[in-house]
Amino acid sequence: MPEGHTLHRLARLHQRRYAGKPVAVSSPQGRFDADVVNGSVLKRTSAWGKHLFHHYAGGPIVHVHLGLYGAFTEWEHVAGQPLPEPVGQVRMRMVGAGYGTDLRGPTVCEVLDESQVDAVLARLGPDPLRADADPAWPWTRIRKSRRPIGALLMDQTVIAGVGNVYRNELLFRHRIDPYRAGQHISEAEFDAAWTDLVALMKVGLRRGKIIVVAPEHDHGAPSYAPGRPRTYVYRRAGEACRICGETIRTNVLDGRNVFWCPVCQR
Repeated sequence: MPEGHTLHRLARLHQRRYAGKPVAVSSPQGRFDADVVNGSVLKRTSAWGKHLFHHYAGGPIVHVHLGLYGAFTEWEHVAGQPLPEPVGQVRMRMVGAGYGTDLRGPTVCEVLDESQVDAVLARLGPDPLRADADPAWPWTRIRKSRRPIGALLMDQTVIAGVGNVYRNELLFRHRIDPYRAGQHISEAEFDAAWTDLVALMKVGLRRGKIIVVAPEHDHGAPSYAPGRPRTYVYRRAGEACRICGETIRTNVLDGRNVFWCPVCQR
């Protein structure tokens, strides 16, 4: 599932390519009411956690949540030339001056009004990539909870935008066992982790990659997949810890695989 920095990158890309002009919006798949916004001016785009919003003149807002399988495919479009045929099940197609994008496989693609968007945001915790993010909210939730911190970090009502890579890597970087209860996390630990999370996600936003391994540790065993930056623990079960050499472990926590070093994260 794409993590929060990906949605912010998409918001910036769509703002740059489509905002300020009318756009043609359609649904080749027929499962999205595109007529509500087709031909309207896209005023601006925004992101909160894993949610993307296209704000149109007149009030309608397209809300997209990519989920596990959703993705946008971007393509160039020359005025006057025929549009490419949709490939696969395209939920939403948006075409502007010079560019087009096809959305496939999202969990959510719908038209909302302002009050409905407010209701979506009310269910989310602060987004570390937003300037208005208040860490006091997640800290209040975490310090009172008996749930494992590894589960709390993935709870979008606590912090919006954190996915499985950032969750596992952040806990390793701060030597915190993912099964430690939230109420046993100190305020100093939370403050340090929040500051680090904001910095890491800003790097992800800027570079388009989740980069979490310090330069002095960025050697040895390859990444978990070709073309991906190295990680400390994510998808490295059975391999040696980059710091202490102990075997990385894995388990399922709240339906998602969690990875940790039993020595570094006591």
